[in-house]
Amino acid sequence: MKFVDEVRIYVKAGDGGAGAIAWRREKFIPKGGPAGGDGGDGGDVVLQVDPQLSTLLDYRFIREHKAKSGSKGHGRDMNGISGGPLVLRVPSGTLVRDQETGETLADLGPDLQSVVIAKGGRGGLGNINFATSTNQAPRYAQEGTKGEAKNLQLELKLLADVGIIGYPNAGKSTLISVISRARPKIADYPFTTLTPNLGVAQWRGDRSFVVADIPGLIEGAHEGHGLGHQFLRHVERCHVLVHLVEGANPAPGRDPVADFAAINRELKLYSKKLAAKPQVVAITKVDIPEAKAAGEQWARLMARRKVPVKVHLLSSATREGLEALLDEVAAAIWTDVGPKAGGRPKKAGRPRAAVEAPEAFVPEAAEAKPARAVQAARAAPRKKAAVKAPRAAPKKTVAKGAAKKKAVARRSRK
Repeated sequence: MKFVDEVRIYVKAGDGGAGAIAWRREKFIPKGGPAGGDGGDGGDVVLQVDPQLSTLLDYRFIREHKAKSGSKGHGRDMNGISGGPLVLRVPSGTLVRDQETGETLADLGPDLQSVVIAKGGRGGLGNINFATSTNQAPRYAQEGTKGEAKNLQLELKLLADVGIIGYPNAGKSTLISVISRARPKIADYPFTTLTPNLGVAQWRGDRSFVVADIPGLIEGAHEGHGLGHQFLRHVERCHVLVHLVEGANPAPGRDPVADFAAINRELKLYSKKLAAKPQVVAITKVDIPEAKAAGEQWARLMARRKVPVKVHLLSSATREGLEALLDEVAAAIWTDVGPKAGGRPKKAGRPRAAVEAPEAFVPEAAEAKPARAVQAARAAPRKKAAVKAPRAAPKKTVAKGAAKKKAVARRSRK
């Protein structure tokens, strides 16, 4: 399948149908009058993400896309049929621009799955809507409005977390085939990779990230040398770039230091924002003694110059240095991954202070709970005494009554 990542198309939403001018004259309906229905609305043009698509090939040869217009209104108060929406399916990561103004209209991806890119026209009102007490027989109706028409530029930018860059034959396709299930074409001649490849890499069995392998760059790519800069758009959204440098048998006049500087110059000429992205640098093919010696020499040179870039020694064939490389990539993607702890993720949902705090430190909220419990326990007996006090009152009244009876008996004896 041919990979197409940029197309230009013309879209036209449907027009609204005209309102009808009609009259109702039927038997047993003495009061007829206007009976023209409204016109139907025109259909919208909708761009929708399809996760099964990975190219814009469907729009390379079919450039014009028009939605259905609404039908006219009818008599007997019947409205016209509205035109259905025209849904154009595009891959995730499609950037939609207006050709005339250059304005970015939509960026379709995980956050935006569909967008109405051209609004359909509105149907006109029939003459039944204009009847009033002073104008009981209107002989006019509305025409429908026109649907929007736009010239669009669709540009596909692959959604990946990690982008692999480097000279041709630096081992980019081999690396993505080792860390994922992607199976790109691998050969011993330059420019084997002609289209970007996507793969999903697993990291320590806990998480996964998407890797994009783009065709190789060479010095002078901004002038069209090699395959040029046309595929660099696919790593603009990456969080981190894996920069692979060939350590064994480079072309005459090339060495790891010159290759690294040349690729970074090309990135800067394409986009300063892309050149500022974090990079994980690796010397490849260290299973060959020449490459390993070149990598160790370059690492010592970077350390002497105090350049804040760690040079990994990588061999995709023997998987040497692969785990350390993925750990650094994971630390650049996720903020909750500790690079000093071998790339192991921290426990999610528990702040560091709660884990490392000694047992003697207790939050104030936790200390307040026992104090309230003690106060409640002390106050409980008082409440019981207050309840029992009224029960003793009847005994006092009985004693007073007995004393009065005795006093009366004594008086009667006297």
